[in-house]
Amino acid sequence: MSQTHILLETGTNELEIVEFYVNLDGYEAHYGLNVAKVVEIGRRQHVTSMPEMPHPAVLGAFSHRNGRIVPLIDMARYLGSAAISNEDAKVIVTEFNTVCTAFLVSGVNRIYRLSWTAVEAPGNFLQNVSQSSVTGVVRLEDRVVFLLDLEAIVAELNPTMAIRFDADETTAPRERTYNILHVDDSSSIRSLVLDLLTREGYFKLEQRVNGLEAWNYLQQVRAKCEQNGESPTKYLQGVITDIEMPSMDGLALCKHIKEDNILRELPVAIFSSMINESLARKCASVGADAQFTKPDLKALSIKLYDLIEQHFKAG
Repeated sequence: MSQTHILLETGTNELEIVEFYVNLDGYEAHYGLNVAKVVEIGRRQHVTSMPEMPHPAVLGAFSHRNGRIVPLIDMARYLGSAAISNEDAKVIVTEFNTVCTAFLVSGVNRIYRLSWTAVEAPGNFLQNVSQSSVTGVVRLEDRVVFLLDLEAIVAELNPTMAIRFDADETTAPRERTYNILHVDDSSSIRSLVLDLLTREGYFKLEQRVNGLEAWNYLQQVRAKCEQNGESPTKYLQGVITDIEMPSMDGLALCKHIKEDNILRELPVAIFSSMINESLARKCASVGADAQFTKPDLKALSIKLYDLIEQHFKAG
């Protein structure tokens, strides 16, 4: 099954997930993955072992289209169970953070189209027992499906893929400090962004965990502006948001902001692992002023500051 129409109408707060399952020592666990990250789904591949593989779940690598070498991760092994051995096992090839990674799973069921409002945020207990590898919970028919944080899994297996801050890169002195609304459902990324964007003293952050909470906060800002005849830039100078979030995603949030006659002054940047040519067009269509690709946080710091500087000079 190759990737076909994976991107929905922009800003509708909908997503498509592919449901797959993994046999874990006597029971079948069901998981979901945003189809926008899927390149293709196919049969099990013959792999070549890689030297010094960092984790037993990394089976090796195989040659994919255009000669790309793709590592294959056994999801059962990663989840602490015996290796997947069924002959009809499937390989899900994904692309995010500009890198291709493949996951071996016991089987694939089907693709579901649903609203982000149907995605529940994982509670603290689930976050702890899953080591923050679950980003959402969906109830499908008679079962519960967990949405996996593949970025966190890949970063654990390959630390060079983790969100990072290249502190050796020098930053030119800056004249102003900007107030930013940062929106991301990952607590670890929120902590990193808060720490690393504020350590130089050029940003102050207000953070929310999903688009709906961010929109509610922006409505409060809007009410103050409307009451006092002020610009929203008195309170905020920019918004940076992830795309994948329960309740309201980043594309819908950006569309709401840019369609509002007061809030539209705010520059909005998308910071996501999913940015590619197709999705960049989607970001532009909802009015996003920029798209930044994880995981390089230093680049985000520099580009975000430049974006806001240029925005206000142009205004």
